[in-house]
Amino acid sequence: MKLIRPNYSPVKDVFQDFFSNAVNRTLSDILNIDSPISQPSVNIRETPEKFEIELAAPGLEKNDFKLALENNRLSISAQKEERKVEENGNYSRKEFSFNSFTRSFDLPETVHAENISANYENGILYINLPKKEEAKPQPAKQIEIK
Repeated sequence: MKLIRPNYSPVKDVFQDFFSNAVNRTLSDILNIDSPISQPSVNIRETPEKFEIELAAPGLEKNDFKLALENNRLSISAQKEERKVEENGNYSRKEFSFNSFTRSFDLPETVHAENISANYENGILYINLPKKEEAKPQPAKQIEIK
C-alpha cells in the first residue's frame, strides 16, 4: 500500500517522455548542450517516525526550488535559466536554456505538516516528513489481570 502517492497520469507521462525527452536528448547530443530537466527521479522511504523523499536534481541550487503544501498535497518545483555567450573571431553564439519541473505528492493524514523540512546537498533534495505522534508505533502495554 503506497502512503505517499505521486500525482501523475501514466498516459500523459508516456507521451511526454516519448515526444519531448526523446527529441531533447537527440538535439542535445547533436548540439552538445545539456537537456532540460523533465521529471527528476524520486525515492520514497517510510520509517516508523517519518517519511523521506529524495529527489535527484543535479545542477540546480537550493534557491532554484520551491516547496508548497496545500490540502495534503506536497508540490516540488524548480526553475533554472542559463545564458551562454561565446565569441570566436567573426562568429558568435548565444544559447539560452530554461529548465523547469513540478512533482506533486498526495500525503497521508499522518504527516505532521508543521515539521516538514528540506535540505539540498550534492544534487539531491532531501525532504523529511515526520509523522504525528499518534501515527508512530507505540510500545506494547502490559495489562494487569485482576
